[in-house]
Amino acid sequence: MKLRKEQIEAFSAAARKDFENRMVVHLREFFPKKCQTLGEVGIREKVRYGIKRAGSYEITAERDVCKYIDVMFAYGWDFDKDRKIRWAGEILNDRESVDSSAKAGRLFDRAASSARKDTEKGKQNKCRSC
Repeated sequence: MKLRKEQIEAFSAAARKDFENRMVVHLREFFPKKCQTLGEVGIREKVRYGIKRAGSYEITAERDVCKYIDVMFAYGWDFDKDRKIRWAGEILNDRESVDSSAKAGRLFDRAASSARKDTEKGKQNKCRSC
């Protein structure tokens, strides 16, 4: 059995849509206020944006993209360029880290660590699912 290019693209589109749907559910659970403000269309736009941005750092596995998008929802849409959180850009641009899963893990762990510090100051970030 041989798949045509169109068939492969259809499978890819279906997989992306499925991931997007699961991310919407996930984000509504862990970032309800932001999601309420964004609405359905806005959430989906941000998920697509996050997939694209994660891909620019060669982060493509679903679990790792989920981590990237979680950090994006916690720290802002362009957190990777934010000078206030330089650690994010440093992790993402680390040329010595060739394993994208390890890079995404370091990013998420550092974000979670910073969130715990913020929680002590009265802020909350509940997401620990990725």
